[in-house]
Amino acid sequence: MTSATAGNDSDLAALYRKISRRIVPFVFVGFVIAFLDRINIGFAQLQMKADLGFSDAVYGLGAGVFFLGYFLCEVPSNLLLERIGARRTFMRIMIGWGVVSSCMSLVTTPWMLYAMRFLLGVFEAGFFPGIVLYLTYWFPASRRASVTAWLFVAVAVAGVTGGIVSGAIMQYAAGVHGLAGWQWMFILEGSPAILMGVVVRLCLVDSPQQAGWLTEAEKQRVQRDLDADLASKEALASGSIGAALRNPMVYLFSAVYFTLTCGTMAISFWLPTIIHGAGIHSVFDTGLLSAIPYGIGAIGIVAISRHSDKRRERFCHYAVCAIGGGVALCLVGLYGSGLYSALLFLSIAVVLTFAALPICWSMPQDHLSGSGAAGGIALISSLGQLGSFFSPALIGWIKTTTGRLDAGLYVLAALLIAGGVAVLVYSGRRIGSAARSVA
Repeated sequence: MTSATAGNDSDLAALYRKISRRIVPFVFVGFVIAFLDRINIGFAQLQMKADLGFSDAVYGLGAGVFFLGYFLCEVPSNLLLERIGARRTFMRIMIGWGVVSSCMSLVTTPWMLYAMRFLLGVFEAGFFPGIVLYLTYWFPASRRASVTAWLFVAVAVAGVTGGIVSGAIMQYAAGVHGLAGWQWMFILEGSPAILMGVVVRLCLVDSPQQAGWLTEAEKQRVQRDLDADLASKEALASGSIGAALRNPMVYLFSAVYFTLTCGTMAISFWLPTIIHGAGIHSVFDTGLLSAIPYGIGAIGIVAISRHSDKRRERFCHYAVCAIGGGVALCLVGLYGSGLYSALLFLSIAVVLTFAALPICWSMPQDHLSGSGAAGGIALISSLGQLGSFFSPALIGWIKTTTGRLDAGLYVLAALLIAGGVAVLVYSGRRIGSAARSVA
């Protein structure tokens, strides 16, 4: 019996490794490209503000307005994915955002910046929650946090490659054919999304049942795991979208995700500025040094997510990461004027806040199912992403008004800590309720 059980476990692990080898590379590469096109304005502004006469407030609003377009179109995009399939949805999204990202090179006025960033959000809307939903078609909840973690490793890798590549393009391509370095950066970094959209149409399948590289027995085993997972969830009224939208848990997770995106976007959009302000004047050197916190963060994301999966615990892991990340952001504000201290505390902030992302997304997936997952996940992402508008716009306004970056960091750090405390409180009540039920 023990030998047979071990054999079954080994076969099951091999099956999900096989699926991971097919699914995770697309998820990983696609999200690297998506996040790079989302945050490369953080590097572009090192030249763009001077070339176009933009203030920090204009830059902060331009960085954040992306997420208004994202907010408006995310839920419809995710619901459309369920209707027309992942392959066509991802192709539409990636080609559209690649074209708009490349067209960022044409910006000359603040209103053009706002319009292009808004359109970039419109076209990219649905990619992240669509990927989260797509993973639920392939992996049961017990295996999903480790897989979802690769999305956020991709975020860190985008920060590493984006820092190096963006810095190199901006420094060494400046003046080629009369274009500024930041213009070349947008053109060259937007093009891979268009190519990836074509690849997705040719190579991706919508579900395990359409995967020619799985045997019939393997398809049936995956479906059994997903069905068992569905039956054991705290599902919402048999998966009703309306029930998902009425469930207070959706709004709790949205609020928590809002505070987390405030913290992560504070880092993503202002990290190059913090390093530049620590005495680094070369654009290439700024990009190179910006890669260090993201490189360390990639290791932390994998390690912490695996630990969360191993313990099968989400709430305390999230709270520790969020609260610790908020404290690290405060330390960046206090001691970020020195290069070495800035890199140290930025690295800690990246490790903890970015490691909180896959754990955060594992929590709602355990409470949503069926059609409710599509609407519920997209709504959580949409409401939470408003923090991504609020964060850079607030910091940009504060920096323009006061000339200081640290005050904005303190506000966002406080929100991040509050989100961690809220999860701890909810976790304590949940445990107390379970104990009373047993008694």
